[in-house]
Amino acid sequence: MERLFFLLSGVYGFLGVALGAFGAHGIKAKLDALPDGALRASWWQTGSLYHLVHALALALAAHLAARTGGTAATAAGFCFAAGVLLFSGSLYVMTLTDLRLGAVTPLGGLFFLAGWGAVIVAALGLAKG
Repeated sequence: MERLFFLLSGVYGFLGVALGAFGAHGIKAKLDALPDGALRASWWQTGSLYHLVHALALALAAHLAARTGGTAATAAGFCFAAGVLLFSGSLYVMTLTDLRLGAVTPLGGLFFLAGWGAVIVAALGLAKG
C-alpha cells in the first residue's frame, strides 16, 4: 500500500498546487464578477488548503504503512484519499457551479478525521525506541 499512497501523495500534491494557482489566477476575475464571488473564492481556498495538507498526510500514511504493515496505516491512507476527493472536490465543484453539495463536504471532513484517528492508532503500534 505504501507505493500507492506515495504515488497518490505526489499526484494530489501536484494537483493541489495547480488547482491553488488556478483559483488564485485562473478564475479570480470570474469569481470577482459574481455576487457571491468572495464566498466562492473562500471555498476554493479552503479546498486547496485541505487538499495540500492531506496530500502530505498521504505520504505520512505511506511511511506508517511501510513501518508498521498494519491496517490502521492503510485505513488512514484510504481515508485521506477519500477525504480529498469528497471535501476538496465538493468545494471545487461548488465554487465553479451552482450545485450545492453541502452533505458531501462534511462527509469528506469525517474521512479526514477518521484518517487522523487511524494515524494515532498506527503510531501507537510503533515500537518504542
